[in-house]
Amino acid sequence: MKSTLNKLLADNKGLLAFIALMVMFRSAIADYNVVPSGSMLPTVQIGDRILVDKMAYDLRLPLTHISLLRLGEPQRGDIVTIDSRQAGELLVKRIVGLPGDVVELRDNVLFINGQPAHYHPAAEAPEAGDGSDQAAYRDERYGAMEHAVRLSEAHPSLHSSYGPVVVPPGHYMMLGDNRDNSMDSRYFGFFARDELMGRTRRIAFSLDAERGYRPRLERFGQLLDATPPRQ
Repeated sequence: MKSTLNKLLADNKGLLAFIALMVMFRSAIADYNVVPSGSMLPTVQIGDRILVDKMAYDLRLPLTHISLLRLGEPQRGDIVTIDSRQAGELLVKRIVGLPGDVVELRDNVLFINGQPAHYHPAAEAPEAGDGSDQAAYRDERYGAMEHAVRLSEAHPSLHSSYGPVVVPPGHYMMLGDNRDNSMDSRYFGFFARDELMGRTRRIAFSLDAERGYRPRLERFGQLLDATPPRQ
């Protein structure tokens, strides 16, 4: 039995080494994640496969949350993947509050440090489900952060007004762009820096599950935000 196992390992050592390297690469350098929910509509759609830069903030020991070296700091407006201890799953949300910020929502109007975000109508096509859940789309701008948000007109969230709250040191406040249908910091609290697994700025590819997983070719390689990358 032992000799058979040793022979299998010897015959497949190249494949095993490749698998080990891919696991290390996806854990510590870059990965792609499937988006299973609509909490980030209209920016990220269900079925998008997003590219995640695992080295945006930290060089980590593979397969752990242990940071070996800080490479950058999370910024307001970043879309991040979060290995959330509170939620018990991987989340995709947008950073709106940095450590020390005072954040508040008043009827879905975002206030940061007492200053409101600015809103104007967004040129977004209605999403699937809008027939039964009429929604308004707005461009939300606060400083350098600018993106579209989806606001339900028929079923506003019980947390469309929230706070004010102060973001503690080493933590971040996250919201989904689909403000009335997102489980985010309003439910799970603030997210610690070591839970932020990477930043995403681009869609790898997208499949429409409601249409037999037909490719959404127009979303292949699409940037998620119009703001230029930081140097």
